[in-house]
Amino acid sequence: MSEKLLMKGNEALAEAAIRAGLKGYFGYPITPQSELLEYLSHHLNNRGGSFLQAESELAAINMVYGAAGAGVRTMTSTSSPGYSLMQEGVSYIACAEIPCLLVNVVRGGPGLGTIQPSQGDYFQAVKGGGHGDYKLIVLAPDSVQEMADFVYLGFDLADKYLMPVLILTDGALGQMMEPVTFPDYDVEKNKVDHSSWATTGKLTSRSQNVITSLHIEAEKMEDINIHLQKKYKTIQENEVRYEAINTEDADIIIVAFGLVARVAHKAMENANKKGLKVGMIRPITLFPFPTEILLTLSKKVDQFLVVEMNAGQMVEDVRLAVNGKIPVDFYGRMGGVIPQPSEIVDKLIQMDSSKTHSK
Repeated sequence: MSEKLLMKGNEALAEAAIRAGLKGYFGYPITPQSELLEYLSHHLNNRGGSFLQAESELAAINMVYGAAGAGVRTMTSTSSPGYSLMQEGVSYIACAEIPCLLVNVVRGGPGLGTIQPSQGDYFQAVKGGGHGDYKLIVLAPDSVQEMADFVYLGFDLADKYLMPVLILTDGALGQMMEPVTFPDYDVEKNKVDHSSWATTGKLTSRSQNVITSLHIEAEKMEDINIHLQKKYKTIQENEVRYEAINTEDADIIIVAFGLVARVAHKAMENANKKGLKVGMIRPITLFPFPTEILLTLSKKVDQFLVVEMNAGQMVEDVRLAVNGKIPVDFYGRMGGVIPQPSEIVDKLIQMDSSKTHSK
């Protein structure tokens, strides 16, 4: 393990990508992720990879399609409006089963919105922002350290399941500076042989490798969809990641991801000091979602509180997981406003009081 370095989240993610064996980066500047692109423009070409600033986000995602189709580690990064422009290409890549890493440093919306942090892209990330029935593995860091760590994990999962992996972060995590360490990651040891499908040049010992998402026959397209859904089910069975805190004897469970999880953690501590029994679940994978742990906890606790920087998006998945067994309340701020611990504590006190009066 290397020494600790003080870095911005965007720069830590970029440095981790280089150390993870990134060979091709294609992107277009947009605040608040431009430091990521800038860092790679300075360092990637000198360290075994190729950096290219595309003329647009549409061009960038299609360059990712081509380079990743050659079987090398490829990524792009953007922020909310830019990621919206990429959705057609993301759908193509998911259908063609090409591994790559995508990064969305979310800002407030809708529209061009603000450059402040938000979690308004949750639906787009986990429900498939483009057309058709597809999923991405979605990783949600809550620190600069995880911004770096999830790059290695993201590339490894992309190679394992032959699919795009998305790191869904936000403008605050991208801009904040924290100490970060980079693991001793062996690129060669983690390299996967993609020669059976990648466009690496035809060998006499095999048939042609053709990468496409176009299949005219309905039956063929259905077969591909069935195959994809089986893969997503396998991922749901094997790749769920979450953090559970103080859930053993809690009456109320906060569910929060990313930056808001840090705020919610402080609110949980403050609420417990006031005599409330509050625990917390932090989903790390937004897909696959930690449905089972939430369902299990719903049989032991009184209420859930979902806290997000949006109008209420992940809360729908929590309600589906709980399946009506207990109340699921919501507290959110929008447009780039970060909720404060005191606001969440006030909401928890209100919920606890309502529970007491109902008895």
